[in-house]
Amino acid sequence: MRREGSGAGDGGGAAVADGVLKKVLLSYAYVAIWIFLSATVIVYNKYILDPRMYGWPFPISLTMIHMAFCSAVAFLVVRVLRLVEAPSSPSMTRAFYLSSVVPIGALYSLSLWFSNSAYMYLSVSFIQMLKALMPVAVYSIGVFFKKESFKSASMLNMLSISFGVAIAAYGEARFDVTGVSLQLGAVAFEATRLVLIQILLTSKGISLNPITSLYYVAPCCLACLLVPWSFVELPVLRARPAASIRPDLLIFGTNSLCAFALNLAVFLLVGKTSALTMNIAGVVKDWLLIAFSWSVIRDTVTAVNLFGYAIAFLGVGYYNHVKLQALKAKEAQKKAAQADEEAGKLLEQVDGSDSDPKANSQA
Repeated sequence: MRREGSGAGDGGGAAVADGVLKKVLLSYAYVAIWIFLSATVIVYNKYILDPRMYGWPFPISLTMIHMAFCSAVAFLVVRVLRLVEAPSSPSMTRAFYLSSVVPIGALYSLSLWFSNSAYMYLSVSFIQMLKALMPVAVYSIGVFFKKESFKSASMLNMLSISFGVAIAAYGEARFDVTGVSLQLGAVAFEATRLVLIQILLTSKGISLNPITSLYYVAPCCLACLLVPWSFVELPVLRARPAASIRPDLLIFGTNSLCAFALNLAVFLLVGKTSALTMNIAGVVKDWLLIAFSWSVIRDTVTAVNLFGYAIAFLGVGYYNHVKLQALKAKEAQKKAAQADEEAGKLLEQVDGSDSDPKANSQA
């Protein structure tokens, strides 16, 4: 009997260990897929937009092609093939869409436009260094919208990140004011979008799967991009010969497919793990892209670049550590509250049985 019991216990423990191992391996797989696709899209966009490479200088048009492709695929999956059901939540009304989804889509379109435009002026490695400012922007905007509480320690950490990025910028061999302004603008728009998602969607209990997110957001991005495209790029496109601006279908088709896959990977990674996991994975991706940019693309990476980014990297690492500790504390508090609630219900049941006259008479 003891052997059977111990065997069952060992089997249960092995099953739990296998389940944990499978979950960990899946998490690593999601991270690896996201890093690969994100790096691929970044390098691919750089290749298309950089005048020294493919040299197609229309970042708004490229972003519109991505959004049109994502919109078409999402519409096909949701409305035609009906492989995914559109959310039937009563909260997703026309008024809610205009007041919540449209602002998020507009900010997303601006972020993509500015970040793609920066590839025409800056190296891949330096752009990744500038992206280290994302926690600074998210925290600052969160404090402004009262989603984050102001803390001196947090602000000191944000200043250390900014100081590191400033040193990296000082050592940049191909520093360009226009490119830096565009990338900083992209960071600001993306940070504002992330904060608004918490305010307008998450706080109201609205959650979208990867396909329905693209179904709602991608057409909005496309419509928002039509406005600057009409004034900035359309006149230039009209003035050029048609042969000189005709895009290569293979290059732009595969590029759009990669962008679509990346959007799915982002939602999949956050949905199956957490936004914090994506932040940590983003740091790994940045280092890999810096190494790739230096070794393959042959971008100049100076010692001052690396020193400054190392300071920013430590600041970002500390930021992620603090976030992780806060999540653990919140989870522990939630479990303690659930335990207290269950104990309270148990006491109520015991008190009820003690006061039951039938139970007392039977006793």
